[in-house]
Amino acid sequence: MDLNLTGKSVLITGGTRGIGLACAKAFVSEGAKVTVAGSTQASVEEARHELRDKEGIGVKALCADLSRPEGRQALAEQLGGADILVNNAGAIPGGGLTALSDDQWRNAWDLKVHGYIDTTRHALPEMMARGWGVIVNVIGIAARMPRYDYLCGSVGNAALSTFTRAVGAFATTRGVRVVGVNSGPTETDRLISLYKARALQKFGDESWREEMLQHLPFGRAARPEEIADLVVYLASDRASYLSGVVVDADGGAQYRDG
Repeated sequence: MDLNLTGKSVLITGGTRGIGLACAKAFVSEGAKVTVAGSTQASVEEARHELRDKEGIGVKALCADLSRPEGRQALAEQLGGADILVNNAGAIPGGGLTALSDDQWRNAWDLKVHGYIDTTRHALPEMMARGWGVIVNVIGIAARMPRYDYLCGSVGNAALSTFTRAVGAFATTRGVRVVGVNSGPTETDRLISLYKARALQKFGDESWREEMLQHLPFGRAARPEEIADLVVYLASDRASYLSGVVVDADGGAQYRDG
């Protein structure tokens, strides 16, 4: 199946590890011109070398702390001409209402919620002016399955889902699509940190327990590549009539009993 992504310019935030890095690899394999953005120079360089080594071609890399206005401005300067924007940067900590300080809550939202909004604000007008473009927001299944022990993320993800639907419905007036992916638990460092927080609350310590994943569909977490394949499809012409929708990629967990 030809996804018609050869030569397309793709910018991926949070593109140096986990789902973001998997997305970068998938887009590169489809012949796209990829730029990855990460929060540290070391992570950016490591990702760039890994992509070049595995795929045999180079990618662009940008170091920008998207939790800060100057970082978002630096990224905005690279958004000109991007055909596809994948918003993926975010690290919202686990915990209930009293577990997170005001600073922790606001910093987490500055990176993910305000980060997604700001990058979209910069990319969308140019995409609409030329009559083509796609924005894919990697959000998270907590938008549909809110948890008290992941309260900051649940509320933030719900906000981004609404944002995606509203902007996606509007953007089609100028030929642009905005879609989202509610990824379920995925095999990343981020998953381990969240489950350690849950272990601390449930068992009194942060010890990682493999059995904590046994309740998931298929008895495992999703692989980053599985989420990336969905992102790439949604960004392609094969999904040309999809906009203002958020696809749940949780293996059906939200509909299971217990």
